[in-house]
Amino acid sequence: MKTNILIIDDEPGIRFAFSQYLEAVGHSVKAAADRNEAGDALLRERFDAVLLDINLPDVNGLDLLTELRAGYPEMAIVVITGHGDIPLAVEAMRRGADNFLSKPVNMAGLDVYLRKALEISALRRSQTASERLAKPASPFFGDSQATSKMLELATVAAANDSPVMLQGETGSGKGVLARWIHGRSARGRAPLVEVNCSGLRGELLASELFGHAKGSFTSAVADREGLIEVADGGTLFLDEIGDMDLQVQAQFLKVIEEKQYRRLGEVKVRRSEFRLICATNKDLMEEARQGRFRLDLYFRIFVFPIPIAPLRERVSELQGLVRHIMAGLGRPSEAPSPEVMRMLASYRWPGNIRELRNVVERGVLIARGGPLTPECFPGLAGSTHPDAAALPAAAPSGMPEEERIKSELERQGGDVVRTASALGISRATLYRRLKKLGIAR
Repeated sequence: MKTNILIIDDEPGIRFAFSQYLEAVGHSVKAAADRNEAGDALLRERFDAVLLDINLPDVNGLDLLTELRAGYPEMAIVVITGHGDIPLAVEAMRRGADNFLSKPVNMAGLDVYLRKALEISALRRSQTASERLAKPASPFFGDSQATSKMLELATVAAANDSPVMLQGETGSGKGVLARWIHGRSARGRAPLVEVNCSGLRGELLASELFGHAKGSFTSAVADREGLIEVADGGTLFLDEIGDMDLQVQAQFLKVIEEKQYRRLGEVKVRRSEFRLICATNKDLMEEARQGRFRLDLYFRIFVFPIPIAPLRERVSELQGLVRHIMAGLGRPSEAPSPEVMRMLASYRWPGNIRELRNVVERGVLIARGGPLTPECFPGLAGSTHPDAAALPAAAPSGMPEEERIKSELERQGGDVVRTASALGISRATLYRRLKKLGIAR
């Protein structure tokens, strides 16, 4: 069976050349010029692999990579960078890319790199299938003060039905905690329906949430129930709600208040009794001040906030997390060497637990059944800080925005990419805020 490849690149010539070559060697290929076109394509069909250009007109390619890896964990992803963007490519590998190519791309080697990425993807699928057949593992929670406080609040949330707001950086485990709360609530036997608001925009997100009637828009070829309907009696988990469009926010506010909604293109009023859990990596009050988030919706969903500390603030839990991840990869009895743990502990983990999982999984694949050594983590050692214990602490989220950005920028040694990741915003957003606040880089 042909592998299905999605090319995401804003240059028509490159899309054409890649498509022609890959189809000639036996692949089925679709192409997208930007994030919106890619989102439409991913909704329409399943892809085995993505060729992703880092430089896109409507999104930071690293941010899109993070979304793709989170939404399609088994898919092969090969990143394409411009000449001289090797540090960016290394950052992409840390965020979950399986391989990278630099422009101009050697067409003869393109299929080789792609097939290697597909092999890694096949290993992931095999491991996922084995994990699904095995008894589901409980998530790992450490014993740091921050985690203990988080679990205390989560236990209270599980015993009640009020809206919950999970606050934490990208990759810090908001989805895991949402599932933990749902599983221990009175609705635990009913569905938990997850929606990533950053992966869908406008009409696509509205259609996903509310459903649609046949003919309500061009591609609506049949009636379709929305995820609000599916969540009836259970829990609706809206991840990255800060990225929800204002128009959809207005529609969703009415649903929260009345528990009633209409499918797109339909006049029939429907009802859904669901429990709401939201998650965000943004300061929603600041988003509301900037006019990007409705204040009335903020007050409706910000009932029971639970902060989740970033991994760099709970390094004491790192060894337990690594062992838990390795157990999930079929190596439960192996303990990482002290040398490996020192290297992992001295890194800042801007991508938090999600980045740690990717790094450990890649290390296990490179080890090929042997023990994990520092050589199994290419690129990581060069980014570590030998005096990590003396590094300044992360900027508290409650401090004014200007101070928080200055503090984080200084903490990251002036690195804009890492600063944006640590603050949970895109690089473009950080540039705009630096300019607005008059902060020199």
